[in-house]
Amino acid sequence: MTSRTPFDAVVRERIVLGEHLVRLVLEAPEGFATTGVPDEWVALTVPGQFQTRYYTVRSVVDGLLTIDVVVHEQGLVTEWAQTGCVGDRVGLSAPKGSFALPADAGWIVLAGDLTALPAMARIAEYSAGQVQGLPVEIHAEVPDGPMPDYVAAPVRWHHADSGTSDLAAIVHGISWPEGPGYFWMAGESAQMRDIRRHARHDLGWDTRHYDVMGYWSGSRGRQARQVDPGPIYARGRALGQSDEQIWAEYDAARGRA
Repeated sequence: MTSRTPFDAVVRERIVLGEHLVRLVLEAPEGFATTGVPDEWVALTVPGQFQTRYYTVRSVVDGLLTIDVVVHEQGLVTEWAQTGCVGDRVGLSAPKGSFALPADAGWIVLAGDLTALPAMARIAEYSAGQVQGLPVEIHAEVPDGPMPDYVAAPVRWHHADSGTSDLAAIVHGISWPEGPGYFWMAGESAQMRDIRRHARHDLGWDTRHYDVMGYWSGSRGRQARQVDPGPIYARGRALGQSDEQIWAEYDAARGRA
């Protein structure tokens, strides 16, 4: 798709899971292989765009790659995912993951907002299959109420108002199990900074026992691009330009804006 995403994939199916969640099933490209890490993600580039956005790999089964896209009012991927995108060709990076269960963990606690729900669901499946007997506690902050069919594990559902997050307060209120464990969390960046400090300084954990990641930023907001890459991309393709030539055209246009 572009020089920044080494794999091409074709959208084979689009499924609406809820008001704020859309599932895309892609034909996994040749050479694409899952890492097996349950929270793995890929960089996704959609038609007419140069910038990538990161999405959790919900599953890779029988040559089909599934990702679930959270729907916002604006966004590079969210606007495209709400259209008739079946049949479109997208760019994918090689997958990466960060979930690393320490050997001495006696429990797993997961927390996140809707953007983290695909990863938490997959981690819960991994935990049930690979580390049976290890208790898993999940806290999910979502805008549309419980989604029990989405996660194959008990979940404590927390309501989220649109555009806001109280994940830090939720985590501060958790009664932690005894002994060493593993805490995985993802969501809005400011909330994650608060929880990293809490885990390190208040709870006294070392970094082997927690993984806290900012998936999005509430402080930056969503700003319109000065230059729309869509027409530049379409024109470049029509002229038979290489990705590098199209990138150069886009960078030059941004410089003139």
